[in-house]
Amino acid sequence: MSTVYDVSAWEIIQEVADILKKDYPEVTPPPGSQFWKTGQHKERAPEQPDWWYIRCASILRKVYLTGPVGVSRLRTVYGGRKRMSVKLNRSVKGSGSIIRKVFQQLEEAGLVEIIERKGRRISGKGRSVMDRAAHQVNLKLEGGKS
Repeated sequence: MSTVYDVSAWEIIQEVADILKKDYPEVTPPPGSQFWKTGQHKERAPEQPDWWYIRCASILRKVYLTGPVGVSRLRTVYGGRKRMSVKLNRSVKGSGSIIRKVFQQLEEAGLVEIIERKGRRISGKGRSVMDRAAHQVNLKLEGGKS
């Protein structure tokens, strides 16, 4: 059985995003989210129509890999370089509101659980979903090689 550590990040994120879209009605884009920027360093909203599911899957993978993690640390991960016209560029954090809403939806779906004063960690159900997705990705890759 494969785990998240055995497959590439992008492939498992796509697989988990499809699983979240099909099997978890709790995970849905909030109204108006197609107009949201993902951080102050971005100039426009994401162009992918299913960016919400990709972000949910990415956050679920991060929680799986790094253990108890909070919104502040994930804001740093999803941040980037803000262009300051003639001034020097500077680093800024990503949107905390999006990360909080993703966490709330993943908690409602039972994939993530709260640890008091430490952040969120992946639940048994979430670990199972991630491992099954990694196994599916690994089977697709092995099937493609044969």
